[in-house]
Amino acid sequence: MIRSFKVIITLLAILLILPAASIAEQLRVVRVTDGDTIKAATDQIGIIIRLVGIDAPEKSRKKNEPGQPYSRKATKYLASLVLNKTITVQEYGTDRYGRILGVVFVNGTNANLEMVKAGLAEVYRGKPPRYFNPKIYQEAEAEAKKAKRGMWSFGDKYISPKEWRKMH
Repeated sequence: MIRSFKVIITLLAILLILPAASIAEQLRVVRVTDGDTIKAATDQIGIIIRLVGIDAPEKSRKKNEPGQPYSRKATKYLASLVLNKTITVQEYGTDRYGRILGVVFVNGTNANLEMVKAGLAEVYRGKPPRYFNPKIYQEAEAEAKKAKRGMWSFGDKYISPKEWRKMH
């Protein structure tokens, strides 16, 4: 119990001191919550990671409703990229829910960027965290839109996750 507490305090200190630090300890993804949120763990702790810079279609808040179009595909695609795999996280602080904001890498591949390229996430429309540069994500989104990949196949009928949350 004391050891776990020390690990948590150490991790929090690292997160506060180094706002764009890489979480170097080996993390394994144990759960994919949705298209932009995962749970990863070490032998001692589990952490929730919100993929920074992207916003994926929303899952339903009610059990038997389908949610936003492409939400299930986004979740499944992210799972295919990261579930049960060892990841490295480039960390950009925490969000208001205490989740780590991070770019997730699997064998050097940027999972956040892959979600945008596949048309299964848009670039996050809010204020980016300090030191985070969304340019490569914006370029990937423009390319996915042009190719009408994933959720961009809706064209003018597309509703952003931000708008979907307001409506539901």
